[in-house]
Amino acid sequence: MAEIIPPSTDSASDGDNPINRWPLVLASLLFFGLLFYLLQPILLPFVLGALIAYLGDPLVDALERRQVNRTLGVVLVFILFFTLVIAGVLFMVPLILDQLDALIRKIPAAYQWLTQVLAPWLQERLGLPEGTLPQMDWSSQLADNWQSLGKMMAQTGKKLTGSGAAILMGLASLALVPVVAFYLMRDWDILMDKMLRMMPMAWQERTSSIVGEADEVVGAFMRGQFIVMCALGVIYGTGLWMIGVQLALLLGLIAGLASLVPYLGFIVGVVSSLVAAYFQFHDWSVLLWVVVVFGVGQAVESMLLTPILVGDRIGLHPVAVIFALMAGSQIAGFIGIVVALPVAAVITVFARHGMDYYRASDIYWHEGDEDRRRGSE
Repeated sequence: MAEIIPPSTDSASDGDNPINRWPLVLASLLFFGLLFYLLQPILLPFVLGALIAYLGDPLVDALERRQVNRTLGVVLVFILFFTLVIAGVLFMVPLILDQLDALIRKIPAAYQWLTQVLAPWLQERLGLPEGTLPQMDWSSQLADNWQSLGKMMAQTGKKLTGSGAAILMGLASLALVPVVAFYLMRDWDILMDKMLRMMPMAWQERTSSIVGEADEVVGAFMRGQFIVMCALGVIYGTGLWMIGVQLALLLGLIAGLASLVPYLGFIVGVVSSLVAAYFQFHDWSVLLWVVVVFGVGQAVESMLLTPILVGDRIGLHPVAVIFALMAGSQIAGFIGIVVALPVAAVITVFARHGMDYYRASDIYWHEGDEDRRRGSE
């Protein structure tokens, strides 16, 4: 961590009193925050484009170091990226749709088991009186609500077909994503340098150091955690497929995505897989193999994937991860969810430096603690 040195108040060395810059900085932050909030409906393609550019910039920089023209490097990275995306879509989407169809077909049987087997068993074990737990018939409930369900689907379809302009705007926004990503990726280093030069001259060196640390943290999360999530999804899905679980791909995908929050992927994955395996096999011994699969995945994550790919650079507590996602969703919807964790990681870095600055200031130390203060330094 870079050493935090409180800014000098010597106007001769700085040209003016640095404390006078803070109102302007705070006003700028408030302005850009308000602008982000007001422009939220049109920001999605720019946010997604910026994320793609950020992820691809290290590859472009590596090609540039090998004497490849930067524009050509961006084109090569785009070709690689879209090849992977198209291959993934062509391979994964049919399999996921097939497993979703299998899941939908299992819902009536699962509902029947819950109401006719589990509910009476709980009622007997807990000593509950008759009628405490609902005993509903799936077919009758479906028949009773089929008409209202049809009306709701018809209304939804009418709204979707009637909002052609909104659909076109959405498609246009998605089409903007690769365009924004291309230009940002090509000019990323230039834009970062210009943004740094907008800072007061006395702060540029320190800001560059802190932003470099924040970049390391965000990069560790966005690249490392993404690979961890994909690896866990593959491990869980492959393991469940090897023991014969029909919904292996879907369950592995859900568990991998849920691994964004530490331990949540393991909990969600093992519970849903145990339920799916029991409904399929009705054999308690298979459940042991499900636990083994998730135990192996958790061990690989904790001993290999996270230490190597992510390490301790993020510094976000699991509760902070959950809070950041919920706060981002509340403030800015889907865009907030997309940027929540990277923003939280950056805030963590700046808060850490702010705490170091506070502990080095006269506000933290008592007037008679000069000896202890020198010892801590």
